[in-house]
Amino acid sequence: MPSDGSSIAAALSAQDPIVRDLLRSDVEHGMLIPLKTNLELRDDYATGNILITRVPTKAVATTIELLREMLPEEIVKGVPHLRRCAKPSDLPAHLKTQFMNENPQSRQIHTGKSTWIYLILGPESMLSREELAKTLATVDGVEEEVFIQSVPVPMVAPTSQVQAAMWSQHFWPCVYRKNNPLGPHPAAVSRHTEEIANDTAIWMTLAHQVANEAHAAGYGEPMGACIVQRDADGKTTLVALAADARWHNQGKTGHTGNPMAHAVLRAISIVAQKLVRAEKREETTMDTILEFEAFQDNPILESERKVFEQDHPSPDGYLCHGLELYLTHEPCVMCSMAILHSRMGKVVFRHRMPLTGGLCAEDRGCEHPSLNGADGGRGLGLFWRRELNWSLVAWEWESGGCVKPLPVDMAIHA
Repeated sequence: MPSDGSSIAAALSAQDPIVRDLLRSDVEHGMLIPLKTNLELRDDYATGNILITRVPTKAVATTIELLREMLPEEIVKGVPHLRRCAKPSDLPAHLKTQFMNENPQSRQIHTGKSTWIYLILGPESMLSREELAKTLATVDGVEEEVFIQSVPVPMVAPTSQVQAAMWSQHFWPCVYRKNNPLGPHPAAVSRHTEEIANDTAIWMTLAHQVANEAHAAGYGEPMGACIVQRDADGKTTLVALAADARWHNQGKTGHTGNPMAHAVLRAISIVAQKLVRAEKREETTMDTILEFEAFQDNPILESERKVFEQDHPSPDGYLCHGLELYLTHEPCVMCSMAILHSRMGKVVFRHRMPLTGGLCAEDRGCEHPSLNGADGGRGLGLFWRRELNWSLVAWEWESGGCVKPLPVDMAIHA
């Protein structure tokens, strides 16, 4: 990741004049730390047992055909990240030793150039040993006492070639298929990190600036958001800038303030207003019956207004599809879901909210030094969940020291 001042200067010079005009402090690179998904944190080493057998090499095709006739297709296909067939020489050392010493015939099978193959039958929980033994006994050349053994294996695919090699040594020969079933592919994360690394500090600095402005004015908590569009050629355009405004026009009454005025919701709404403006729709207004407008989605700061007056660089498409969101604090569950529904492409935040955040997958509040044993339950990891119809890439950003922290009460919803 870039760390020299020249790279910051180059990144700044490539920005639109409004960005350079808004920045009022030095910018310094920080560090991007990709978030882990729930599955990466909890299921990485989940294991289960499979049943295996061994047959003469010439009988492998016959055996697989018998299994297809006997078992459902999902069992016959086996566990795709494990090699269905394995030579005795390819087995992990502990399995070689175990199987070789069972009887004299087993030792012969593992000696010299073997004419036998070990074969995965399927997950043990889905199979009957008795029925399998009866079927395998009909295969020519199979041992008089049919060989069936249970072997523990990882039930999820490896996420790298290194992990596949390690599992092949400890469990069963594995295949790395260049994917990550537990989260975003490592290569994709690395590519996206490289894409945004040069200018992340610029957008994070702007988010911190607007957060400080709104807090000093008494509008909200010191939290800010910045939305950016990145073209295919890498050119970036500032689309929206918004601060937290939960106390705006109502004062500090109650504990949570106006939840519709969180920085994330205001930033997304500003993008929506720009899209509507681009479509040249006539704006219709209605007199509010409230003492204040619940959706504080009009600019309330001069810096917000300047960005709001700029046209949307790409008014076609759905709301925030593919845009990048830079935040001072991890968004709450409500805002995290709004981010997903708006189809945001990337999210970067600085401060974790270990009791109320919605993006991190780590257990909330557990072992956090400042929370005195508070327990916020399991982390939600909403940026990448199988059951949701959208996913994105998310990072935590550590400042290089130029941007001062914005501490808030950990129980606050950002």
